[in-house]
Amino acid sequence: MAGVMIIVLLCLSAGTMLGVQGEDPYLFFTWNVTYGTRSPLGVPQQVILINNQFPGPNINSTSNNNIVLNVFNNLDEPFLLTWSGVQQRKNSWQDGVLGTNCPILPGTNFTYHFQVKDQIGSYFYYPTTGMHRAVGGFGGLRINSRLLIPVPYADPEDDYTVILNDWHTKSHTALQKLLDSGRSLARPDGVLINGKNAQGDGKDEPLFTMKPGKTYKYRICNAGLKNTLNFRIQGHTMKLVEMEGSHVVQNVYESLDVHVGQCFSVLVTSNQAPKDYYMVASTRFNKQVLTAKGIIRYTNGKGPASPELPEAPVGWAWSLNQFRSFRWNLTASAARPNPQGSYHYGSINITRTIKLVNSASREGGKLRYALNGVSHVDPETPLKIAEYYGLADKVFKYNTIQDMPSTKIGKVVSQPNVLNQTFRNFVEIIFENHEKSMQSYHLDGYSFFAVAIEPGTWTPEKRKNYNLLDAVSRTTIQVFPKSWAAILLTFDNAGMWNVRSEMWERAYLGQQLYVSVLSPELSLRDEYNIPDNALLCGKVKGLPKPKPYTI
Repeated sequence: MAGVMIIVLLCLSAGTMLGVQGEDPYLFFTWNVTYGTRSPLGVPQQVILINNQFPGPNINSTSNNNIVLNVFNNLDEPFLLTWSGVQQRKNSWQDGVLGTNCPILPGTNFTYHFQVKDQIGSYFYYPTTGMHRAVGGFGGLRINSRLLIPVPYADPEDDYTVILNDWHTKSHTALQKLLDSGRSLARPDGVLINGKNAQGDGKDEPLFTMKPGKTYKYRICNAGLKNTLNFRIQGHTMKLVEMEGSHVVQNVYESLDVHVGQCFSVLVTSNQAPKDYYMVASTRFNKQVLTAKGIIRYTNGKGPASPELPEAPVGWAWSLNQFRSFRWNLTASAARPNPQGSYHYGSINITRTIKLVNSASREGGKLRYALNGVSHVDPETPLKIAEYYGLADKVFKYNTIQDMPSTKIGKVVSQPNVLNQTFRNFVEIIFENHEKSMQSYHLDGYSFFAVAIEPGTWTPEKRKNYNLLDAVSRTTIQVFPKSWAAILLTFDNAGMWNVRSEMWERAYLGQQLYVSVLSPELSLRDEYNIPDNALLCGKVKGLPKPKPYTI
């Protein structure tokens, strides 16, 4: 009886903080973050474990669930986790990035409270402090549809999470020292599928099993540092059904380019001869191709997987054409009980256009990456906390970059990079890549409509090529070399939200910024107050909390 009372009180406490209805279920987790030794590429190395797991445990939730997750940091360094793609409505306090949160200090804990409100889909979590992402601390996060919301395909026999990574055998501290010294990361040492790479020597255990004649759902995410990875399954095709929170037109693919930070859900039917088959992930757009294998075993299988692997595509034009084949499923229901197609984003007037141009600089002998000439630096006081306490002017300046920079980016300046955005404005953002390297960008707190990717430079006339009918609503978009990408969204989620390169070397060295979205009413209808358990650091450490927002 006492245990039941404790659970009820916890639910009431968390529900009060989140401002959510009591009938939405709560999921409670306790995670212990530690170092451990693993040999993912055959070489023993230090990795980050969560509850002694590498990759970390999957979070299996349903739309509108409330997540209460207590993280104990047993590392010797500060630590944070972000929930990539989870649109925490009115709640950037739980975003887990250094612009909104003080890190969890060694030997301490912090409890995240957030709701996966009106959302479905396949996502992953990962560390945002230092180079921790390079050695673990990542895992899958799925949000299932509620039972009353129909899903546009039959229930699969089982639901599997596939985490892909390019991988270095150097420690995260060695990689961080390399970047801090002004150099860039070398090419990875290999590729992993769920922390492993099958050797094909007959000793490999299967990652997944399939019953003959059944259909399975695979959620495929690229949690790596730098490389696009092409994913395919020997002898099988994949029917794409969802990406980053949106049901899509169900095209069939032999392989998928999964750019850094992106997630896809596919259906795979076990309709081949009963034996083992390889799932394959290999690097793209590099001279030297690195490949990982993982075994899928039929339950009545009678033989090993063939050593002959399916080939990957060549060139990025193929990848661009694949992007153009992705379409929003306008007849499917969303997380809310209303059809997705009812939101006609193509008929909304654009109120602001922002062009973000990435660049690299070696001024002063050290490598820095920038957006519109500003290389972001995290201040000691997180941006959101400084803003909430009325100390923004002592920590950072708003709008240090131009919305439409000149074609040539001049000298790179290192400082906090914060854009001030009007609440509920409908905005166009152009990511323009003048470099020869691949780019991938993620926006926290929102889904956006990925309306175009094209070679060359952007001009207003390019808008005639936008997909204004059924572009996929998602959270991450790639930009090919010497190309641009356009997204459209309404900034209706109050908070401080991170726009970052998913190439972690670039994010670590400044290729990111924050968007401050303030509600003029300063009301709980638009944004939650700072949580009672919020960690405080920098200029606000020891200060009393400001007067809270009210209804």
